[in-house]
Amino acid sequence: MTVSHRHQIRVYWEDTDAGGIVYHSNYLNFAERARSEFVRGLGIRQSDLAAEGFAFAVRRAEVDFRKPARLDDLLEVESTVDSVGGASMEVTQVIRRLDDGAELVRLNVRLAFISLDGRPARLPANLRQSLQERRN
Repeated sequence: MTVSHRHQIRVYWEDTDAGGIVYHSNYLNFAERARSEFVRGLGIRQSDLAAEGFAFAVRRAEVDFRKPARLDDLLEVESTVDSVGGASMEVTQVIRRLDDGAELVRLNVRLAFISLDGRPARLPANLRQSLQERRN
């Protein structure tokens, strides 16, 4: 069983260029919001991690832009955990337009878990346990 999460996002003016098309870097923001909500759904708040001196950092992101999103589109970001290591996770994220199901963007993201001084750290046991429980 795969571990996945879905998060909806509406496209607003601030997300678009002068032509009403989502500016390319905003897809990274959409993906980040979806990952944050995914982790929140597992019972872990980013603010709690930061208070303990830890955070997730994007180590690598591969982005395949397939079709544009436009002003007022309702999008869904599906995040799927592909693998979990001692201090990292691999996540695939697909951004779709909800009205027609078109796949707009596909991201492959490697996340590192780090201390706030930038050193790698082990994933918290409660996060690892939550991911393992959902996989079984």
